[in-house]
Amino acid sequence: MERKEIVELINKAEEKCSEEFDRIDSLEFLYSNKVLDAFQKNNVSEGCFNGTTGYGYSDLGRDTLELIYKDIFNAEDAIVRNQFISGSHALAKTFFALLRPTDLLLSISGTPYDTLHEVIGIKDNNSSLKSFGIKYDEIDLVDDDFDYSKIEDYLNNNKVKVIEIQRSKGYSTRKSITIDKIEKVAKLIKSINKDIIIMVDNCYCEFTEEKNPIEVGCDICVGSLIKNLGGGIAPNGAYVVGRKDLIELVGESLTLPGEGKEVGPSLGINKQFYQGLFLAPSVVASSLKVATLTACVLEELGYDVSPKYNEARPDIVQNIIFNNSDMLIKYVQGIQKGSPVDSNALPLPWDMPGYDDQVIMAAGCFTQGSSIELSCDGPIRPPYIAYQQGSLTYTYGKLGLIKAIEEITRG
Repeated sequence: MERKEIVELINKAEEKCSEEFDRIDSLEFLYSNKVLDAFQKNNVSEGCFNGTTGYGYSDLGRDTLELIYKDIFNAEDAIVRNQFISGSHALAKTFFALLRPTDLLLSISGTPYDTLHEVIGIKDNNSSLKSFGIKYDEIDLVDDDFDYSKIEDYLNNNKVKVIEIQRSKGYSTRKSITIDKIEKVAKLIKSINKDIIIMVDNCYCEFTEEKNPIEVGCDICVGSLIKNLGGGIAPNGAYVVGRKDLIELVGESLTLPGEGKEVGPSLGINKQFYQGLFLAPSVVASSLKVATLTACVLEELGYDVSPKYNEARPDIVQNIIFNNSDMLIKYVQGIQKGSPVDSNALPLPWDMPGYDDQVIMAAGCFTQGSSIELSCDGPIRPPYIAYQQGSLTYTYGKLGLIKAIEEITRG
């Protein structure tokens, strides 16, 4: 297709998506108001942007930011740190904080994301939960929803310490999990055993629906700052929010027993964390709009997409199912060509640490691995799905989409 034809196709798709865009704008207003209220309530000042070194005692900016996260999530406590390398690291530290030898961890959203396989012990590793005598089991989703009857039966016959829910689809073909389904399953779990800890992997899902997992009965929630809440500004880091006693355990898992959240120098990162969070409602809205537009346009071109342009979006990820490895590779290469950084680089499938299959990844980002910036990746395995996410602005995302369509429609 010629560029003029692609632009015309996108213009028509934008008209079709106008109702969805209005809904996204309403979400942006809701969370912008929530973030601003939290900043003002906790008296953010320029002094909060100063950093600490060494042990990081009495870090005003760090401690105030954690109060802000607590308020935004309506949680009892929060830990937000640059010492967390990534969302996967924060998830791992949370597992090790909550579980002890002989405890049972149960996933009720199927097999977790690839990078957690060695953490849990699904794939052998001498540092896994399994190596410490922690047991693991999983229950698959049924028709993109929880298997409520199987969960009830399992909990009535097994002593489960922690239930893990991964909201986003990861490298799977299932749909991401909406907050109403999490609320329903949380009520079921707590009716059977109120002491079970419900832990949610919230990566990619912040600010995409009107409520968050803590507000619907979950105990602890984990996410990455190089995804939604970093707003494209945070260069690394992650957060954990939830019950105060559980956050205390996570703090001691991250640092050391007896000191926990009291230590951890911010090393000059505070301003970027604040500014990223402040911009997050707008950036997430841009990402949702780009995903919506992508779904509309690619379906018009004859590809299967999930979710459809007018379906609920619990996360910022858009699946495009190519059923063809060459088309997957071309699309990802097109996204790279539409990137601001390394646009001349040609992504190729490679053996990526933590993954069983080769992965191709377009990530022409200002921050390495930042998936709140326009990025696209996928494992080279059937049905050859491109997982696209992010965009700092809607216009830049639209330009990246044009490049990707040029690649897959080139004769």
